[in-house]
Amino acid sequence: MATIKVKQIKSRIGASADQKRTLLALGLRKISQVVEVEDTPSIRGMIRKVHHLTTVVE
Repeated sequence: MATIKVKQIKSRIGASADQKRTLLALGLRKISQVVEVEDTPSIRGMIRKVHHLTTVVE
């Protein structure tokens, strides 16, 4: 299955609790950390939820 790389670009300080949990579920813990995850609709929804804190690296 296809994968995408997600990078955390902003701090989670000030984000809501569910957004913090979403970042952890994606595997993001530090700024500038890049993780490779499967490209599924549920993962896309998680990325959309924290779009202001992350970016997709191609």
